[in-house]
Amino acid sequence: MYASFTTGRRRIRARLARPLAASALMLVSLGFASAESRAAGWEPEIGFLQQGWADGVRATTAGVIWPWSRHWAWGGGHLSGYWEAALSRWSADGGDQGRDRSWITQVGVTPVFRWRPGGQDGAWFVEGGIGLTLMTPIYRNGNKRFSTAFNFGDHLAIGRNLGQQGRHELSLRVQHFSNAGIRHPNPGEDFVQLRYALSFR
Repeated sequence: MYASFTTGRRRIRARLARPLAASALMLVSLGFASAESRAAGWEPEIGFLQQGWADGVRATTAGVIWPWSRHWAWGGGHLSGYWEAALSRWSADGGDQGRDRSWITQVGVTPVFRWRPGGQDGAWFVEGGIGLTLMTPIYRNGNKRFSTAFNFGDHLAIGRNLGQQGRHELSLRVQHFSNAGIRHPNPGEDFVQLRYALSFR
């Protein structure tokens, strides 16, 4: 019984080690990419890493953010937004050709609105956005099959800025991907996601 418990713990550690190492590498790469882009005059201000879970699927995402220069006083708080570019890697149960796992690469661009109830300097925020994504190959797992490579991704999130000048950020997101009924089948996929973001400035 003890041997079985120990083996189970080793498997859990092995499953976590790879995504964590990949996430750390992506964050370092994003920092270097940001420094290069600033030197070239093209300046994403924020990089992020995100881990998501759905039924039989997990997704690791890295991306960059360009905050909008415009903002508004709205609803007793502060409304702003940003453009987000993201690269994701999905690992799904089942898939084609009888494999145990299938791997999907997804890229996406999303405009996002963010509202801070405490004003521009408030730590807490809520946000939502709808963007376009492209995945290859077309997503399939043991239970679901998408019919298009192009899909829409919409999300709602709540989060908080942390640390000196709010450079660190944590948020909890719910995100849905589907093709909005353009073609069937269109089962969609719903993720719960945890995101960490870091300002490069």
